[in-house]
Parts: sequence; C-alpha cells; structure tokens
Amino acid sequence: MTITAQRDRATYRQVLAEPRFRLLFATRFVAIAADTLRILALSVLVFAVTGSALLSAVTYGIGFLPQAVGAALLGTLADRIRPRRLIAAGYALEAVTAAVLALVHLPVAASLGIVAGIACLTPVFGGASTRVVAEVLTGDAYVLGRSLSNMSSSAAQLLGLACGGVAVAAVGARHALLASAGCHLVAALAVRLRLPDLAPPTGTRKGSTLRQSLSNNRRLLADARVRGLLFAQWLPPAFFVGGESLIIAYAAARRFPPGSAGMLIACVPVGMLVGDLVVGRFVAPGTRERLVVPLVVVLGLPLVAFAADPPLVLVATLLVLAGTGFAYALGLQRRFLDALPSSSRGQAFGLLSAGLMTMQGAGPVLFGFVAQLASTGVAIGLAGAATVVVALICRDRPV
Repeated sequence: MTITAQRDRATYRQVLAEPRFRLLFATRFVAIAADTLRILALSVLVFAVTGSALLSAVTYGIGFLPQAVGAALLGTLADRIRPRRLIAAGYALEAVTAAVLALVHLPVAASLGIVAGIACLTPVFGGASTRVVAEVLTGDAYVLGRSLSNMSSSAAQLLGLACGGVAVAAVGARHALLASAGCHLVAALAVRLRLPDLAPPTGTRKGSTLRQSLSNNRRLLADARVRGLLFAQWLPPAFFVGGESLIIAYAAARRFPPGSAGMLIACVPVGMLVGDLVVGRFVAPGTRERLVVPLVVVLGLPLVAFAADPPLVLVATLLVLAGTGFAYALGLQRRFLDALPSSSRGQAFGLLSAGLMTMQGAGPVLFGFVAQLASTGVAIGLAGAATVVVALICRDRPV
C-alpha cells in the first residue's frame, strides 16, 4: 500500500506506519552512525600511523568527492537493479570494507583507495533507497519522510561522533572499525530479509550502464526546472559548510575555552533537528514552499555576524539558528520529485546526493583559501553572505 497525502498535511505517524519506509529509515540510521564511527576510527588510525594531520583530514573527507564519479558513470544502476538486492549489497560492501580496514594492516594509500572506491557506489545505493521511499510515500507524506530522514541523519551523526570517541578511546580504532562492520552487516541483513523484492521501473535496461548513466545525467541537467532545483539544493549547503569547516580555526583564533570547538560544531545539527521538526510537523505544505527563500536567508545570515567577532554564547546561538535554515530543503522536495521522469528517479536522487557531497567537499577548500587571505571570521562571514546571495537569486528566479 502506498501512503498518499498530496494536498492535505500528512503526519509523522502516518509516514512511520508504512513498513517499507520504517525499515529503510531504521537501517539508514544504523548505517549513518556506523559510517561516522568508521570515518572517525580510520582518521585516528591514519594519524597514529603517519602522524600527519593532513592525511588524517584527507581520510575524513575521502568519501565525498568520489561520489560524483559514481553518480556520473553508474547512476542508472539505481533504476536497473531490484532495490532490495542493491541496497542490501551496499550495506554488505560497507561491512566488508570496515572489516578489511580493521583486520588487514594496509598501507595508508590502499586504505584510502578502498574507501574512495566504495564511495563511488554510494549514489547508486542511496538513489535506490530514496526511489523506494518516493514510491511508497507521495505528496506531503514524501516530504515528511524526507524530514524524518534528515532528522535521523543529524541524530545518527551525533550518536556516531559521541559513541565513536568513546569506542576508539575504550577499545582502540581497529575494534571500533569492527563495530562499524557489524552495524552495517545488521542493516544489510534487515534489508535482505524484510524489504519486499520490488521490481525496477520498466524500460530501464536499454544500452550499457555507462552510456545510459551519462545520457540520463545530460537529460536531467538539460531540463531547466530540474537543473534549477538541483542547484538550489546544492549551493546553500556548499557555502554554509565552507564556513562551518572553519569553526575549529575560528575558535582557536578567538581563544575560546578548550573543548568549545566541538560544542560549536554540535550546535549545527541541533538546529537542523529543530528546524526539520518544526517546519515538517507544524507548517502547512504550501507554506513550506513559500518559506524556501526566507529559510535560506536564515541559513546564511547568522554566519555574516562572525566577521564582527561575537562572544562565545552568541556564536553558539547563531550556529543553532543557522542550522534551522536547512529546513528550506523541505519546501523543494515535492517540486523536485514532480519534475523527475519516473524511469530515472533513482539516478536523479543519486545525482542530488553526489552533488551535495561534492559541493560540500569543495566549499571548505574555497573558504579555507579565503581564510588564508583574510581572518577566519571574515571568511565565515563571506560564506554566509554567499548563501544569502543564493536566496536572492532563488527569489528572482523561482525554481
């Protein structure tokens, strides 16, 4: 049964009553927490082996940029393979990867290469999962499903970071990697045993995977409406994360108390949780769409104040407030889904996710360079100003 709430406001209870969404929601939570634990443990392991802060940082972000390659060359697999076997295979591969990293003493380059290789496939697995959600939840129910997914992602990252730090300190990085492998294995078995074996869309097996992936991407990006909706979801987070990536350096430059940088970084996902809950639960569907531009402004404007070097309490408050602005994406979800051809939805969702990761990988590089030319406060302020500019463009050219 498919839950439909096209015009009326849906509820979280209705969304969670759908067993296929509930299963994907729970396994995704486990997988994101396991991913966060794996990244943290591997970064600690690489730093312990090499003593290089640069390599440790590269390890932390190595799973982002390769996703663009996977989305470009393999994205159509999300629409050509039955989703149950594809999603389960994705979690199983993540489990194997974490186990190999834990048990085999590989050179650092080989470890990073394995993580990057799996990252190339992430848009395929994620696109298949999101396509199933779009099939079983429609209209406002789909938007609330995305809201729940966003909130669970933030909560899972917080849990992974909190438990990851404790796990690495208590049992060591390699045992923490084994714990990550176990969590991914649980997710894979749950999907394999509990998700119905849904068929892929008809008419998606023509031609080679590479040729069809490239062709579909060209067609999606040639559509002005789809292209505008993609960039509206890519650019604000890219600029924001570019500023957010400088928080540790900002806290050091401002001589904030020890440990305050971690607290400040945690303020953003707290704001995201609040924003998604309030906008998803209490705001009507039509109003959500009208709030897209104001919420993008809320996302960026608080960062502008960092150029004035506000006190620590105000910095934390500004980051929580800015985090609530991420709820702007809820106002774009229904429009984006409606703009997609049904035969390539999985690939489109993978392209969206890969673009988000790639842009968020590029943002810190851009504003890190700006911070070399000016103060970190000014660089963060410029990142916020760039986000506000995107909001103004969206206002003048509605997507």
